[in-house]
Amino acid sequence: MTTPHHPIAVIGGGLGGLTLARVLHVHGLRARVFDLEASPHARTQGGMLDIHADTGQAALREARLHEEFLAGVHPGGQALRVLDEHGRLRHAEADDGTGERPEIDRGDLRDLLLSSLPEGTVRWGAKAVSCRALGAGRHEVTLADGTAFTTDLLVGADGAWSRVRPLVSDAVPAYTGVSFVELDLRDADARHPASAALVGGGMFFALGGGKGFLAHRGTDGGLHVYAALRADESWLGTVDFADTGAAKAALLERFAAWSPALRALIADADGPLVPRHVHALPAGHRWARVPGVTLLGDAAHLMSPFAGEGANLALADGADLGRLLAWHGGDTEAALAAYEQVAFRRAEQAAAESARGLEVVFHPEAPRPLVDLFTGDRVPPATAVGG
Repeated sequence: MTTPHHPIAVIGGGLGGLTLARVLHVHGLRARVFDLEASPHARTQGGMLDIHADTGQAALREARLHEEFLAGVHPGGQALRVLDEHGRLRHAEADDGTGERPEIDRGDLRDLLLSSLPEGTVRWGAKAVSCRALGAGRHEVTLADGTAFTTDLLVGADGAWSRVRPLVSDAVPAYTGVSFVELDLRDADARHPASAALVGGGMFFALGGGKGFLAHRGTDGGLHVYAALRADESWLGTVDFADTGAAKAALLERFAAWSPALRALIADADGPLVPRHVHALPAGHRWARVPGVTLLGDAAHLMSPFAGEGANLALADGADLGRLLAWHGGDTEAALAAYEQVAFRRAEQAAAESARGLEVVFHPEAPRPLVDLFTGDRVPPATAVGG
């Protein structure tokens, strides 16, 4: 049987990979995207994203989707509340509609990108398990079902544990020392009115003593919450997250001295609690030019979420790579070299901001350093988780 061949193959159907496919489509070029999920809606896509004017929004303009994006923005999502561990309000900002970082549901943004692509662009249930160089810039990718394909240009948009990354780099993500437990309070105004009032309509921080809550109001009326703490990497493994009651008890123990109103975010959570280690690649991660392959998004520059840059960089990477491939015509190597230089510089700066943001959020005197950033002369990092 003849092995299928795709001139451009993108591993990973997240925001970055889909943006690349969309920008290529705008310029009359076709990419095939391979994603491990069984279908577009096999799992929830996470919470809200703040989309920055100079990166994420610029990418959506390149993709000719900016107007559609604005139609999906969450009104009031740029509001901000910062509390201490005793539940005292330390800083608040209203959303007056003039901010440059409007919020949108990650799932809505992904759906927008998917709907903009020709039918059949994404092959679902296609998990890449190995990639190997064939020479002359060509590569072969083997999928979990045993099938394989070849490609002239292989793009790794497959996240933190990328199968493509080893072709260009031996770097692996390292634990940052921070763990998250992700939880939801659904239909908050009706079912959890006190927590809804506490969190407000936008982004929410409650910080102190190397731990805290980071939350936001979703477009579905729910509260999406991350209980975050500095912890040994093994700690999450000591908690039985299959037993929601036991998981809540273990997490509440870590917040035993906190305000009852804040502890209620854990105690009243609906559904299972989801553990997440926060990993990052080395700041300034880059690689030598390897013919016929490159990376974008978390595969290229995974960082902690404390600069709000992850999704924005993925969008910008995808748009830049697509634009440069079109601009350079058939000179793929020139396009990749130009793209990587832009992406390397942008990611290095964002990774440094992310590292600083982590130290601000988990500072021993938190939330004072974060409040100082928001009220001082310096522009604060956008610490929206996952942005």
